Amino acid sequence: MKSTSDSRTFSPLVAEHKQPEVSDEELVRVMADFLAMGHVENIVAMFRQEERYFDWVDHFLEDERFSVRLGTAVLFEYLLADGSDAATPALPALERALHHAQPWVRGEAVNILGMLGTVKALELVADVKQDPDAQVREIAADILGNNENG
Repeated sequence: MKSTSDSRTFSPLVAEHKQPEVSDEELVRVMADFLAMGHVENIVAMFRQEERYFDWVDHFLEDERFSVRLGTAVLFEYLLADGSDAATPALPALERALHHAQPWVRGEAVNILGMLGTVKALELVADVKQDPDAQVREIAADILGNNENG
């Protein structure tokens, strides 16, 4: 049986069909949900494809769900397996997180900066040695001590 439709007939319709726009805010929420569900590999693939996502790392660290923050650390473990400089685009977002009002956000940022271990990352860690929160100071001291001894 011969089809009466011709694919050329539909091409104008396909050209007019547009995917709905997804806001950055919504995409951050979806990515955080994926991290919370343990789908880190999906987010790693997205970060490898789109560098602008690194600028959202502070949003993941601000999430009240521990699973999102843990997933963010795992994300960086994967990215660092690509090479020591693979995650440096996250430095501005991590630096912003160091100034967050919540100490647990600052602590998470210090932890990831320690994972990065670059000169710039360790300089940022050194900047929080006088953090008002004792746990943040302790994390920073541990990281800096490990890097001096290692």
